[in-house]
Amino acid sequence: MITGTDNCGLRYAVRKGGSSVGWCALSIRCGTRDEEGFHGGIAHFTEHTLFKGTAHKSAAVVNGYLDRLGGELNAFTTKEEIVLHATVLKEDLPKAAGLLFELATQASFPEKEVETEKGVVIDEIQSYKDSPADEVYDRFEEMLFEGHALGRPILGKPASVRRITSDELRRFVREHFTPDRMAFTMMADLDEARMEREVRKLAARYFSAASSSSETVSPLSEGQVKTAIFDRTVDKRNHEVNAVIGGPAPSLYEEKDRIAAVLLANILGGPASNSILNNILREKNGWVYGVECGYTQYRDTGIMAISLGCDKDNLGKCFAAIDKAVRELQDKPLSDRKLKAAKKQLLGQLAIASDSGEAQCLSMGKSLLAFGRVASSAENKAAIEAVTAADLQAMARRIFDSTKLSRLIYL
Repeated sequence: MITGTDNCGLRYAVRKGGSSVGWCALSIRCGTRDEEGFHGGIAHFTEHTLFKGTAHKSAAVVNGYLDRLGGELNAFTTKEEIVLHATVLKEDLPKAAGLLFELATQASFPEKEVETEKGVVIDEIQSYKDSPADEVYDRFEEMLFEGHALGRPILGKPASVRRITSDELRRFVREHFTPDRMAFTMMADLDEARMEREVRKLAARYFSAASSSSETVSPLSEGQVKTAIFDRTVDKRNHEVNAVIGGPAPSLYEEKDRIAAVLLANILGGPASNSILNNILREKNGWVYGVECGYTQYRDTGIMAISLGCDKDNLGKCFAAIDKAVRELQDKPLSDRKLKAAKKQLLGQLAIASDSGEAQCLSMGKSLLAFGRVASSAENKAAIEAVTAADLQAMARRIFDSTKLSRLIYL
């Protein structure tokens, strides 16, 4: 793998891998939390409307540019990032990379296309009412970070989306889509030096010399994130009860604690059927269709939450079982055997996930934006292996402190 920083401030990483397919991604450190001074939801709306034409391509041309090559073009928005990414045959990778740069720097935001897309995004917002499991989690996070930028909903609200203009989109891009806030990653079965030359050529074409130092964001500069504590029940008249229990967790920059939290979430409610809550609530008792313990990391804080959906008659039993499982993790350290098995399981899951070239591209971009570097597999493995039973026990006590936990229930 070759990593570097171009003269314009753009970070990049290229890695040889795959076979006939190539992947590339442009990650931009700009998300929902960066909407101060703009209408809510503009980050996500920008992601949508970047595809509606550039200075040189119409919306139809943009949307069909990679399709006719058999490739795929996509994007997503989080609280802290907007990411454009593409998958194509490796010989078409330069075209895909060039398109990503063009979309990020020369999007035209035609007024007619912008107005049309508002209907699409508002429909997306409204569709959440049909998915209470998604809605309850988003609302939980809004309430937890109420008064802070992290509490803003990614999609925005219909009223704010309706007020977004083409000029506002251009200003948002102009202020936030700067090369020092970007990372470009590429992976294909091609010579790494050749891929690096392609990235630098594109950077020179689309960006001028840097006006900033391209430093990573310091978590200290973000200020302390205050979180609310609440226990609220909302009558949604649903057949199924959806509930979320959780609270603040380690940030992206709390390295040792962050790794312990990742392992804890996987043990407690990870995707495997043998996770503690999956085993108790679903496999043994059949109280839920699904239960999950999710952990999201931000620059200055994090959130760990247990989400579940169940019949109303089973809600009390689910809460009691969750409380008992958490208390056992807090009161008694895992045995050496269980800890070793948990680490092996997590490492296996990560290895399988990283076997995807697209996943590697996206992961490299996130690492470059956050840390200015890409950790090796050996480094990641060493960090996980370094977690002790005492670390996990301390993390369970920290995150699931009953005096700091919040709960939201949709009945």
